[in-house]
Amino acid sequence: MNFPENLKYTKDHEWILVEGDQATIGITEFAQGELGDIVFVDIATQGETLGAEEVFGSVEAVKTVSELYMPVAGEVLEVNSSLDGTPESINADPYGDGWMIKVKMSNAADADALLTADQYKALIGA
Repeated sequence: MNFPENLKYTKDHEWILVEGDQATIGITEFAQGELGDIVFVDIATQGETLGAEEVFGSVEAVKTVSELYMPVAGEVLEVNSSLDGTPESINADPYGDGWMIKVKMSNAADADALLTADQYKALIGA
């Protein structure tokens, strides 16, 4: 399983790539594997400012629906619109084409409290 070292992770299985005061967020390879084939993504929070650990959307797989949580507080700037037509890209490329949202972080230092790749691997027993 792949856990890029340049990302931070949450106990809820989201990843975040921090670039200055902006960040890209998605779900981990482990999470998409646990969910199975993803068939629908529902993110209707563009333009909203959300707190850390608030729900920013949901992802539906064949067998279950799972909520998506903000790793950090911030404003949702962009939603990956390509997921509307190809939600399976989350399964195929969770750290690339399968990204979910881009946010402007309220406080970039919040990301420092998130898990490193090694800490996340320990959490999931990888």
